[in-house]
Amino acid sequence: GRLVYGNYGRQEDLDFVQGRVDLKGSVLLLRAGNITFAQQVDNAARMGASAVLIYLDTKDYNLVTDTELYGHVHLGSGDPYTPGFPSFNHTQFAPTESAGLPKIPAQTITANTAAALLRNIGGPEVDASTDFKGELKSVTYKLGGSQNITVEVNNVLVNKEIHNVFGVVKGFTDPDRYVVLGAQRDAWGRGYTRATVGTSVLIELANAFHEMVKKDEFRPRRSIIFASWTAGEFGSVGATEWLEGYMSSIDRSVFTYINLDGVVMGCESFVASASPLLHSLIESTMKEVSMPQSASSMYEAMGKNKWQKRVLRTMSMEDPAYPFLAFAGIPSISFHFIPGNTESYPYYGTSLDNMDHLNYQTNHHTSEVTATAARFAGLMTLRLVHDHLLSLDVSGYKGPITKAVSQIYKQVNQLTRSGQLKDVSPTWLSRARGSYFRAANGISNAIANMDLTDKEACRILNDRIMRVEHSLLSQYVSVVETPFRHLLLGHGSHTLASIAEAKDMEKLRTQLALATWNLQGCANAMAGNVWDIDDEI
Repeated sequence: GRLVYGNYGRQEDLDFVQGRVDLKGSVLLLRAGNITFAQQVDNAARMGASAVLIYLDTKDYNLVTDTELYGHVHLGSGDPYTPGFPSFNHTQFAPTESAGLPKIPAQTITANTAAALLRNIGGPEVDASTDFKGELKSVTYKLGGSQNITVEVNNVLVNKEIHNVFGVVKGFTDPDRYVVLGAQRDAWGRGYTRATVGTSVLIELANAFHEMVKKDEFRPRRSIIFASWTAGEFGSVGATEWLEGYMSSIDRSVFTYINLDGVVMGCESFVASASPLLHSLIESTMKEVSMPQSASSMYEAMGKNKWQKRVLRTMSMEDPAYPFLAFAGIPSISFHFIPGNTESYPYYGTSLDNMDHLNYQTNHHTSEVTATAARFAGLMTLRLVHDHLLSLDVSGYKGPITKAVSQIYKQVNQLTRSGQLKDVSPTWLSRARGSYFRAANGISNAIANMDLTDKEACRILNDRIMRVEHSLLSQYVSVVETPFRHLLLGHGSHTLASIAEAKDMEKLRTQLALATWNLQGCANAMAGNVWDIDDEI
């Protein structure tokens, strides 16, 4: 097809290009960054492109221009030929393609190859007022559309048996409830930051908790599972297959997932992506752990009561913790120590992800930063398995729910005033929000008045807390077609964010009704007994 340059491949980028060059049947050349490879290829396919080439531009990545780039383009996670069900060796079903598999070929190329293509691309020059211009040498960035190119991908599809590895420290009171700490074990290339550091932390924490139980007579109430996942580079395959294998019961057992991949990328700052249920625990843990090479606590170093703005980030689809949160409904966290001037690690997904480059990023304090990361994960785990009541704050979702509902309120009111939408009121959703607030306040009051010596009462209350995240998964969408079913943090037309941008009036009516009852159902689950349910809606 005709070679066309599409910047980062974001929807706004492709809309801009489409106004100047026809994208149908084109081969899109995109630079990595801002969104995932999978999102880039999905956007390109929906615009009618025939293939995608992805490269590292020196404006975004200060790397040598012959650096090879690795990645995957599955808009989902797990084995793409067993969507929604596990590919265990006893699951003998015919392959079923995931809805997230692209229908067009995609290939990463080096910056050198991209530069050669851009020098001969032709077409109109990019507007200086846009962010389309990169920094490849001797290249004038043009949109193309005049020169044909052929893309031939010679990947070979094979079946490989993979193995997750687990270790367990069993709880003494509620052994059937457990925290999972997980790390990706293998990687393309060296994978030092992506896999080696996290696996080291996982093994050391497993050893530390084992020693605490064996020598110090530590008695965790709940169990800890240490999971070494495989095939993470292909989209968290090992972890997702495990989730799919036990989907019917896992929400009643696993109450938190702590991801250890990429925990060390630098040493000067700190970021985290997590379920709002874990925000309070993150804050209290930050107060107890010192920053690497500093006497100040992480909480002090990250702005004290302004820490959330500096630390918290939205969890992306490519985050290894995302399937746990958005697919399985398990409160999850990923965290990273990073350099002070950037939130990305430039060597991720390349052959340059090695020990020397990480040492350079940490000013040769990799060991100290790794120990700090282990302390942070270890203290969170300790609180989660030791305290009588789960350290999950159900009020953490009040802010995100209020923000999402207000955006829908604004959209529905605008459509109603314009005459596009009739006989639909966002008041229903607002009332469901109120039900959630009352249920959350009910749990907070129960915690305040709880007799911690009453084991049965503590377990019943913990059951109510554990239901929250899983109840936010939409039961109205197919796990095969829409695996990330979370109402607020998922991906698809069922999410509150998608409803706030809906253009199809009939779909908006349906999705608004389903989302309302999804949220109301979560509030009902939190209430506990059926006679305590707030059914005023």
